[in-house]
Amino acid sequence: MKKALAVFVITLTLCGVARAAQLDINAPSVVLMEKETGTVLFARDEHTQREPASVTKIMTILLTMEAIDSGTLSYDSMVTASAHASSMGGSQIWLREHEQMTVEEMLKAVCVVSANDCAVALGEHLAGSEEAFVERMNRRAKELGMNDTVFRNATGLPAVGHVTSAYDIALMSRELILKHPDIRRFTTIWMDSLRGGTSVLVNTNKLLRTFDGATGLKTGSTGAARYCLSATAERDGMELIAVILKGETSAKRFQDAKTLLSYGFSNYALRSVEPETPLPGIPVEMGTVESVEVEADGSSLLLLDKNKAASLRQEVELEESLKAPVEKGTRVGTLTAYAGDELLAEIPLLTAYDVPRVTFGQMFFRVLRMAFLDE
Repeated sequence: MKKALAVFVITLTLCGVARAAQLDINAPSVVLMEKETGTVLFARDEHTQREPASVTKIMTILLTMEAIDSGTLSYDSMVTASAHASSMGGSQIWLREHEQMTVEEMLKAVCVVSANDCAVALGEHLAGSEEAFVERMNRRAKELGMNDTVFRNATGLPAVGHVTSAYDIALMSRELILKHPDIRRFTTIWMDSLRGGTSVLVNTNKLLRTFDGATGLKTGSTGAARYCLSATAERDGMELIAVILKGETSAKRFQDAKTLLSYGFSNYALRSVEPETPLPGIPVEMGTVESVEVEADGSSLLLLDKNKAASLRQEVELEESLKAPVEKGTRVGTLTAYAGDELLAEIPLLTAYDVPRVTFGQMFFRVLRMAFLDE
């Protein structure tokens, strides 16, 4: 049986807190989400459609990373800038038409300085044209459940009908950092360079220098979108995503993100529930082996408020014995997690392999061997 990660969330507890918390937030639309479970810890006006500016590029980065991790694209692949890509305005590294850079270099430029020209060049390289790439962006958005989103370009430059929501940005941010953790190679860079040191890159995400545990992710701003941000940070094994849309100023968007992230780290903890000690084998009657090993069906990640996390405990119940034949994956017990007396999760305990029933011949030799040992 293929082991899958079993994720349990205390939805009743968390949903109440998410809406009830009083936080000093300036921006009209915000979301705070935990990465592993996708649980929303705080939200305000999270489904209102707004312009995302360069936060759009999270989808461009996601599609690029998916291509790299699937093997259809390499960090070392050479990308040639088209006339269209090199004509982009806004944030850029001033690509010249026909200039070549590796995927890694262009991805770095997109993540660190939000280079519009590199974002378009990557999209054209993957799909043949920016238009075809935007079709992929919208298709992937639908797959992720981003129902508030319509992309018109790969960059987030102003375009009629180019909209998303704070919740949808959290969804695509989570997909990127959860499934493609190698992106941290780029999103955590503060300063770097390209073209042999002649093009200096300084990250637009100031949280990398001002917030403990910051891991990324993407800034954006235009006159209409105002100041936007998807900020990620990790502490004590828990990574959070804070999305800010239409911040009043650049400084206020970063302060809002700090407020959200600090709230999450102060009040919640992610705990993995696995057997504390190796599970004992269970005796098997008439089996080809005397006992069968037991394993948990994946692990349970519990997102808890910190008061509950401090009282986390677990109990194990197992069958006393089994009769052969026994199939791999047979449920033979339960690992139960509690916070005090409150039930949090029940994880099935399964047999680790098949145990066939002993044959007549095997039984004969087993009895014969025991007889000699008795002598």
